Amino acid sequence: MKATRRTILAVALVAAVPLLHGCATKIKASSLTNPAPAQAFSNYSRIVVKPVAFAAGYKGNQAALDKIAANFSKELAPSLVKWNGAPANGSTLTVEPIVEQISFKSSTKRVFLGPFAGSSGVLMRVTYRDQDGNVVAAPQFFQRAGAMSGGFTLGVQDNLMLFRVAKLASSYTIANYERAVGGPTGADDSALAAH
Repeated sequence: MKATRRTILAVALVAAVPLLHGCATKIKASSLTNPAPAQAFSNYSRIVVKPVAFAAGYKGNQAALDKIAANFSKELAPSLVKWNGAPANGSTLTVEPIVEQISFKSSTKRVFLGPFAGSSGVLMRVTYRDQDGNVVAAPQFFQRAGAMSGGFTLGVQDNLMLFRVAKLASSYTIANYERAVGGPTGADDSALAAH
C-alpha cells in the first residue's frame, strides 16, 4: 500500500513540474536598460501626461490597467505641479504610457488555483514626444509576479507587480528631468526575449 502511495505521489509530482514550467509568463522585455532620451525633459516648459491605455487593438484586464494608471499618476503628480509651474515658452513634452502586453492573475483566481493560475507579467512602453511630434524617448518597462510567489501570497505579488511597473515608468520620467541618463527596464536576464 505504501509503495502504491509513493508511486502515485511520484507520478503527480512529475506531472506537476511541466505544468508549473508552463506557468511562466510569455511576456518578455527586449533589454535590461533603457537608453537616455535625446535631451533632458527640463528643456520643455510643459509636460503633458496622457492617460495610461492599452495598445491599439489590444484587450487586457481593465482593472489591472486602472491600477497601473492610478499608481503612475500618483507618483508623477507632485513633480508635474512643480515642472509646469514655470512660464510657458511653447515647448511641450507629451508623455504617452501604453501597456503593450499584460497577463494579470486576480486575487480570486489565486485563491482557487494558486500557482497553477500561472505567472503574471506586464510590458509597458512610454513614448515621449516634443511639440512637433518627434520622439524624444520610448523606454519600455517590465515586471512579473511568479506563479509560486503569486499563488502563495494569494495575489499580493500580482498587485505589487502593477505598482512596480508604474514606479519604474514614473522614476524614469523624474530621473531624466534634470539630465538625460536613461534607466532600468525592470527586466532580468531570464525576462529577455530571444533575439
